[in-house]
Order: sequence, then structure tokens, then C-alpha cells
Amino acid sequence: MDKFVIEGGRRLTGTVRVQSSKNAVLPILAASLLAEKGETRINNVPDLTDVKTMLKVLEKLGAKVRVSADDNFCGPPAKLKVLINAEQVRNFEAPYDLVRRMRASFLVMGPLLARFKRAKVSLPGGCVLGPRPVNLHLSGFARLGARIKEQGGYVIASGEKMSGNTIFFDRPTHTGTENIMMVASLTSGETTIVNAACDPEVVDLAKFLSLMGAKIKGAGGSTIYVKGVKRLKAIEYSPIPDRLDAATFMMAACITQGDVELKHVMPEHVKMVTLKLSEMGAKIVEKGTRIRVRGSKRLKPVSLVTYPHPGFPTDMQASMMALACVADGTSYIKETVFEERFAHAMELCRLGADIKILGDEAVIKGVSRLKGASVMASDIRGGAGLTLAGLIAEGTTEVLRVYHIDRGYDHLEKRLARLGADIKRVNA
Repeated sequence: MDKFVIEGGRRLTGTVRVQSSKNAVLPILAASLLAEKGETRINNVPDLTDVKTMLKVLEKLGAKVRVSADDNFCGPPAKLKVLINAEQVRNFEAPYDLVRRMRASFLVMGPLLARFKRAKVSLPGGCVLGPRPVNLHLSGFARLGARIKEQGGYVIASGEKMSGNTIFFDRPTHTGTENIMMVASLTSGETTIVNAACDPEVVDLAKFLSLMGAKIKGAGGSTIYVKGVKRLKAIEYSPIPDRLDAATFMMAACITQGDVELKHVMPEHVKMVTLKLSEMGAKIVEKGTRIRVRGSKRLKPVSLVTYPHPGFPTDMQASMMALACVADGTSYIKETVFEERFAHAMELCRLGADIKILGDEAVIKGVSRLKGASVMASDIRGGAGLTLAGLIAEGTTEVLRVYHIDRGYDHLEKRLARLGADIKRVNA
């Protein structure tokens, strides 16, 4: 397994390109199954482990997949072109050995059920962030008339008599909203999704489906309306920039007292992050699809609560905690989205951080410096937070299990190195 080896103390400066959104690309790839004819082309796809896993799932189902690089672009991040032809899909089972690697693989269930009226998909795996059941997906499918049963670790669904209905989510669910949107697009009648997720990636999927021929209104709000159509067509599409990748580099600039310009970014998607970093003393200037971030000599403490979009993203909680570790004062972070999302806190303490966990709240007393040590990533975003802490820790920091980071970041270490970080990937 690879690890990052970081010599801390380098100030980041320069320009970095933000990758396309992982959380937009994955449902869009799944949605390509909805096209009965033709070849779907997705541009600017990042080179991520999770993307490779999703493509393997599509191939396992019978889709023809071709991937090529943009010869006119020298990454990272990558600008890959993915071509998918789903005309010959005949297999309706997404196996455990693939779905266990990534929760987003479960997104193929909606398209399979919509187009073929049956699906068999393994219960998903992915990052260990406490219980994240797919019951909201399944109850939504059932409301549309699908018959659902669980057997041997698989969800088996059939939907010969599905029709539009009103779906009520107890709480907003990102992938649940997307799965219901996809199945409803080819289900007769009108489906209303109440308490839908409002994330930009949900909006991007709705835009993709609409260009395919779907009739969707309200995406980006808490109520989405989908009127079923008979068929959808293959199209060419470029997903939105990754707001979490952008936020990570914004925080990297802040924690190193750097001066970094981000390009290929949508500033409106990182508003809450911008607000909190500004409160901590960062100078942030937005211009079109670029953001310039300049860190202060000593960050101010912060108080925040993670919340579904447009609240502060839970995925950036670990990186923000890394910043709070060296802020001048005491910071407070409350996690309301996922259980067990403080695993990185004990690893930060190995670097010299002063963190106390009280249930779903973290109290972080800023210290004057961190010291290098070996730490272990337990999930994508926690690994990114540990990497940021390593950028300023005195001496050498080793971040182990970076395969987690590779699931969500396109060559993170190479892009940080281009900004001046002393970081390299080493085979452990």
C-alpha cells in the first residue's frame, strides 16, 4: 500500500486546477444505462479509484466502456473522456466484489429498475462513517410500485407495474434523491420527491437527465417533480467542478499561510466554506471561475455545524479540524450528518493537536505547532485532512492508507507538490 511522506513547513503558492466533481460523475455514469441506443460521452472525468470501480460495474452489466485521455491537456487532474454504450446490457446483477468498494455503486439500481424492470444489487460498502443504510432508496422504489426483497446480502427488485407517486424522505439523502430521479424518469406518471437533497451534484444529474430527454423540475430545491417519458437518448456532457476538491485546496492555502489561485471552480458551490475561512482570517477573492485564497499568519478559531447543502459540508469537516488545530484559540465543531466521523481526530492528536470529542461535538484548542508522525487515513476526507496537517507539521509526516484518498482526489500529492509542498508518494 502506498503512503504520503511529507516534510512540513512549505508555503503553498501558485495556481491549481480543480478536478471535475466525483459526486456528479458517478451518478452520471450510472445514468448512462438509461440510454437504449447510442454512445454517451462524458468529458473531463477525473482519474479516481471510485470512477474506475463504477466503470467496472457498468462493464459487468454488459455496457461497452472506452476511456481515453485528452491529448491537449497535461494534468493532473486528468481530463479523461469516457464513452459508454449500454445497448447490449443484459446482466442485471451488480456483484458484491465491486459494490462493496463504494457506496455510489448502488446508484445503478435505479437505472436498471427503470429500464429493465428488474435489478439485483449488493448492499454497498465504502468509507466507514457509521450506519448509512439504503432504506430510503428502497422505500422510494416501493412507493413507485417495485417489489423489494433482501436475500444473501443483495437487494432484489422487480418493477413491472411501477407508476409515479409521491416520495417522502425522512431526511435529505444525496444518492437516494438521485436514484429516485433516475427510476422516475422512465416510470409512467409524475413523481414528486419531498425533502429532496439540494446538493449541486443532484442539480447536475437533473441537467444531464433533462438533456437525455427527461422531464424534471425543481432540482436544487427541497421538492423535485419528475414526469416519466418512454425513452432517453445518449448525449455528450461535461460535469461540474468538484466543490470538495476546491475546498480542500482553499484550506491548504490557509493552513500553510499560502497564496493559491484555483481555476475551474464554481464559487457559489463553496460559499459556506468561503464564509468560514474568511472568519478565520483568510483573504478570498472570486473572479468568474477562479478563486484566490491568501492565508493569514495565524488563523482565528472557528465554530461550525455540519449540515446538508447549503450548510457546511460534512466532507470538509476533517480538513477544517486540521486548520482549527493551529488556530489562535478554541474552535468548536458539531457533526450532524454522519456518525463516527471523528476518526481523524485521534490521528491529528498524534501530530500534537489538542482535541476533545464529546459525542457529536469536537473541542479543538489551537496549538502553536504540530510535529510530524505516522498517521492513518480511515476515509477519503479524513485522509485529506491529515495530509493538510502534515503540510505544516515540523519534520516528517507519513500518511498511511492513501488508497482512501485516491478514491476522491486525482493525484492530490502531485498537485500539492506543484504548489510547493514537499510531498511524495512512496510504496509502503
